[in-house]
Amino acid sequence: MAELYAEVRACEDPRVAHARWCATRRQLFTTHPQSPIPEAERASYGGPYVWDYDPGWRLPAAVEAAPEQAFELPASDGATMRFVRFARAHTERLSLDLFWLESYGGGLFVPLADATSGAESYGAGRYVLDTIKGADLGTQDGRLVLDLNFAYQPSCSYDPRWTCPLTPPGNRVEVTVRAGERLPA
Repeated sequence: MAELYAEVRACEDPRVAHARWCATRRQLFTTHPQSPIPEAERASYGGPYVWDYDPGWRLPAAVEAAPEQAFELPASDGATMRFVRFARAHTERLSLDLFWLESYGGGLFVPLADATSGAESYGAGRYVLDTIKGADLGTQDGRLVLDLNFAYQPSCSYDPRWTCPLTPPGNRVEVTVRAGERLPA
């Protein structure tokens, strides 16, 4: 995944980068030994399913420091994972909390749950950034790139053997985001 996101960051055309992201993820979901798709379902799996690329959801964000606050975020298995909220990213369309993951490898983590969650996309939300997996799009003109076309469902949405942190209240927004990964139609 880190190699894929490096390719995406290097590509000058976000639509081309998105098409590459979709195609590579589709291939990984059906062939990689650590795919979140149960092995018995991989041969017939037709996803991951995504909305068409919408340039209006590529959002350069101003990052504003926030007082650090530790959280035990609920996880899909009923346990918790420790995160520290350290900043807030502000765009024209929404604002999201930025977290440092304090367990299994660290990194920047930005989940999102929106008005599509539970109906058109995974109910517990999607991930916009997860740098432990290399899933980030870098910066542009000094702003953090939040391209919601690359928001993806966590592994636990496919198979409960995976444990994933769930979206906290500060990143549950009322906006409808029809960008990124979605549920099958």
